[in-house]
Amino acid sequence: MLWTTWVTDNIESLAFAPDGRTLASGGDAAIVQLWDAHNGTHSQALSGQSGPVFALAWSPDGSLLASGGVDGGIRLASAGSNTLVTIWDLDGLTPPRLLRGHRSLVFGVAWSPDGRFLASSGLDNAVRLWDATTGEARQILRDPDHVNTLFYGVAWSPDGKFLASASYHQGMHVWEVTTGTRRWVGRAQPTRIRRVAWSPDGRYLASGSDDGSVCLWKASDGTLLQQFQGHRGMVMGVAWSPDGTRLASGGGSRSGGEFVVWDAQSGECLQTWSEPNAIVNALVWSPTGEVLLSGGSDGSVRWWDVQHRECLVLRQGHQGAVQSLRVSPDEKTLASCGDDNAIQLWDLQSGEHLQTLRRDRPYERLNITGIRGVTKAQKATLRALGAVEDAAVSSTRQAL
Repeated sequence: MLWTTWVTDNIESLAFAPDGRTLASGGDAAIVQLWDAHNGTHSQALSGQSGPVFALAWSPDGSLLASGGVDGGIRLASAGSNTLVTIWDLDGLTPPRLLRGHRSLVFGVAWSPDGRFLASSGLDNAVRLWDATTGEARQILRDPDHVNTLFYGVAWSPDGKFLASASYHQGMHVWEVTTGTRRWVGRAQPTRIRRVAWSPDGRYLASGSDDGSVCLWKASDGTLLQQFQGHRGMVMGVAWSPDGTRLASGGGSRSGGEFVVWDAQSGECLQTWSEPNAIVNALVWSPTGEVLLSGGSDGSVRWWDVQHRECLVLRQGHQGAVQSLRVSPDEKTLASCGDDNAIQLWDLQSGEHLQTLRRDRPYERLNITGIRGVTKAQKATLRALGAVEDAAVSSTRQAL
């Protein structure tokens, strides 16, 4: 049986817990919502921030949840413009630990693969490595060549030995965690690098930036192996295929969206799709690597047969842009979120719509059938806020 609840904020981020049973969502309302991914029950609301939540990540054992925003407030483990990184225990019984050290907005947080450390990157030329148990700052990683480097996203290598961080105008940086030394910096992309992704085997790094380029780097020494050109606008996301042989990149501009599948070794453009009316905001591969899923600025979610470049399934999932796509750990469910305040759950294999997650709106289930003294515009507003009207009864009364 399908079910529906409602939220009143734009949803910007999603993250499945490692066991696939809980789905976390964050958005404009400055609250992280926890949902039962199987029956859609809204189990918990985690408050504490006063601004939007743009990123969520669970620790590998599922005991901690990291969230990031721009307001300075946080839940469990998070960072923001108050320069603090905070770790909260999920049970709420232990006081939060405030990790102090950043001097400016903290833009990214990421758990190490083993869950022992938390990395944070900020606009103060610092990537800090914290002991997640004690809260001790273990390492401070900086750009030694520029004192005002602005760091954005941060990502751990699969083995947890290295950290990569994207920056604005100062390239991509990779550090060795144990020594704190910067191994290399890549400056092939002169504009803001939005996304960085490690290959599944940890041998390569891919980055996409505002200049429309996708770079492939040798992770060990920063050798620029390939620079893929072909995008007409910004690259909004990069995603490795499960076997690491292909790289997908998506983005677009005012003239429309597109995504490309590249041969990661030769740099050959294998497939190109155009989305004339939508920027490609999100990409994710199916576990088999045979299907690529895309989310667009037009609210659509598409399943693509990569080999035949054929759209297998098209779902108009959202009113407004799709912001994120995530596959559940059990590889059975796809979650999408968008500007319409909704989380949609789909059967990953068939594309069948399973559930819609929303929290109650102000007038949820209020029956306004036959209401008088309000205009059509006012009634439309009430319905948008959750009120219901029996269309059959209303039509009969109008006929009478």
